[in-house]
Amino acid sequence: MKTIKGPALFLAQFAGDDAPFDSWGGITRWAADCGYAGVQVPSWDKRLIDLDQAAESRDYCEEWLGQAEENGITVTELACHLQGQLVAVHPAYDVAFDGFADASVHGDPAARQAWAVEQVKKAIRASANLGLTALPTFSGALAWPYIYPWPQRPAGLVEMAFDELAKRWRPLLDLADEHGVNLCYEIHPGEDLHDGASFEMFLERVNDHPRAMMLYDPSHYVLQCLDYLDHLDIYAERIGAFHVKDAEFNPTGRQGVYGGYQSWVNRAGRFRSLGDGQVDFGAVFSKFAAMDFDGWAVVEWECALKHPEDGAREGAQFVKDHIIRVTPHAFDDFANAGTDEAANRRMLGLER
Repeated sequence: MKTIKGPALFLAQFAGDDAPFDSWGGITRWAADCGYAGVQVPSWDKRLIDLDQAAESRDYCEEWLGQAEENGITVTELACHLQGQLVAVHPAYDVAFDGFADASVHGDPAARQAWAVEQVKKAIRASANLGLTALPTFSGALAWPYIYPWPQRPAGLVEMAFDELAKRWRPLLDLADEHGVNLCYEIHPGEDLHDGASFEMFLERVNDHPRAMMLYDPSHYVLQCLDYLDHLDIYAERIGAFHVKDAEFNPTGRQGVYGGYQSWVNRAGRFRSLGDGQVDFGAVFSKFAAMDFDGWAVVEWECALKHPEDGAREGAQFVKDHIIRVTPHAFDDFANAGTDEAANRRMLGLER
């Protein structure tokens, strides 16, 4: 068993144009002041990291890491969710997702995809240069518009989508393997990898690639009515990153899982700050303590109600209160009378 590391904070929801959130030094000092020991860094945010330099220059990486360390912060992972999303985009989402890419490739899906692939490659190389072994990402989606089988899906449609998704990601998984980095796909609605069954469809097509891992976030399972504790038991060996995020699902006679096109405040299922939702984090952290997870508990703040800075500060303490320092010995070792093979045989009556 291993004691999970933490607390850490995903910075994507906090980076901004005002101090202290507009610079690497400022945001790491703020995170430490909130009580965090680590941060997960959005690799697409140039206010926080120069991905091009990080992918090519170890001197840059050492200086960048050093600045965080001076502020009492460890970098837990880079993240490339937005770039990963663009590895596979259904045409229905072309306009919506253009904003994730560099302006030079807007309106050109093929160029945007090529740009995204290069970005993921840079994030892999940068992670290796930084001494990081996990890279959270999205998978992107080709089949998502057909998530509900109406009209009836043509035979082979979903299979073709997953074949193509695997074809696009396999070279990136191989590159990640060369650099000792796990690609941790966040299991998330809007991605083709949105639950265990869809992850397994992908895993089969990449031949159980050892670098194809999951980012576990129980909030996304609550909103799908999926058993998030059983999920940990099933996929323990494939979980390479952990977002600590809360959610609640309160269906009514008017709406359920699909949310009726309502805003986040008015949806039956919505994300909440830690401790304000329905996730049983006592059970979640117990599972992590028992499964030899060698990573960080990373708070991802998303809440329809609470101010983000309040959610961040409360989240740091929440994680501290839930981390289980694992025991170095069995609780009943005091009663160990000692034994050997001969004694075991006598106890079983095998010496008669």
